[in-house]
Amino acid sequence: MDFNAYQKALPPELRGSECPFAAEEFDRRLARVRERMAGEDMDALLLTDPSDIFYLTGYSTFEVSVHVALLVTSSSLLLQVPSIEMGPAMVTTRVARVTGYRWEGIGEVLSPLIDALNGSADIVGIDSWHGSLRQGVLEGLKARLSSVRFIDSGGLVKKIRIVKSPSEIEYLRQSARITGEGLKAAVAEVRPGATDNDIAAAGARALLEAGSEFMSMQPIVTTGRRSSVIHTNHKRCRIEQDEPVFLEFGAAWHRYTAPMMQTVVAGTPSAEMGRVFDGCRRVVDALLATVKPGVTFDTAAQAAEKALAPLADDVFFSGVFGYTVGAQFPPSWVEGSGFIARGGNVDFKPGMVFHLPICLRVPGQWGIGCSETILVTAHGVEPITSNPWTLDHSSRNSSR
Repeated sequence: MDFNAYQKALPPELRGSECPFAAEEFDRRLARVRERMAGEDMDALLLTDPSDIFYLTGYSTFEVSVHVALLVTSSSLLLQVPSIEMGPAMVTTRVARVTGYRWEGIGEVLSPLIDALNGSADIVGIDSWHGSLRQGVLEGLKARLSSVRFIDSGGLVKKIRIVKSPSEIEYLRQSARITGEGLKAAVAEVRPGATDNDIAAAGARALLEAGSEFMSMQPIVTTGRRSSVIHTNHKRCRIEQDEPVFLEFGAAWHRYTAPMMQTVVAGTPSAEMGRVFDGCRRVVDALLATVKPGVTFDTAAQAAEKALAPLADDVFFSGVFGYTVGAQFPPSWVEGSGFIARGGNVDFKPGMVFHLPICLRVPGQWGIGCSETILVTAHGVEPITSNPWTLDHSSRNSSR
């Protein structure tokens, strides 16, 4: 049977059986999106970011390299998936109207979208800055819908996603719990002579055994000089005596990820390692003390910069002191709805969740990274991860 017959043949009891939220929560999210669309005079919104589509429908898959689209109007939803994704579309969503196209026939995606928009939409919002929107799809729609104006939606859905519901926060807490289990297991294996792959393998096993789904980013483990280079990962490298081992894990629970960084030393930390580690602690503490409702992202970044100042000339830091996390798919767990960095004029609100990725790298020597994922509350912040805050992996006592 082809994918159309497959759609009809799936038993009714499977329809939406793996949808991660109650229908009422999706209804509330959709109502907020439609309210914003009306306020910005959009007749339709074309979404192609898998995480945005998940947020409004529950659609979930490990295959996120293909074209998938959700067309939102004031009265309807149209979910478009390739033939190989018809199963996930049926099982993880309750969307009534799902249309497929042959996986190998990308050109077939245009006609259903054109039929849905032709004569019913004058202004269509798109996410111009997200890589999931294929140029061929957009140009094809423009060529055949000359009367329709496509405008940048300004990340309309992400502006709603930035504040999490109680159900989302619970999923993030579950992720944080599992992330901690994975890091604990990985750290226990750190020793001279082991490889970074050994450590990553122990952590990955623990994450999966504790209940993690496929992760948006795989466990990150680097050691020695390689840890001074941002975004390197395990590569069969032997851990030497007294080297720092940098780890960053993020379990997935219903696609929600609460990441955490930890660094431990396979031996005795040097005085300089301790100084940089203290700098990480100082920056995170400054953020924990500053972040609260009504404070801007920029204000928090300024406080963090002040805490970083004694090390600023000696270490490389990305400049982003925090980024929002929530539901995501590979290749990243970064939600993209907000960044704690200079110039951010958005205020913190209760329900926002940020990872504070404080990793300070001494070029050519090593890097020290320690982080927390935090929830903004009505009165301040609550770390939902539990970093032990020690470079000594044999110590069971937190220095915090």
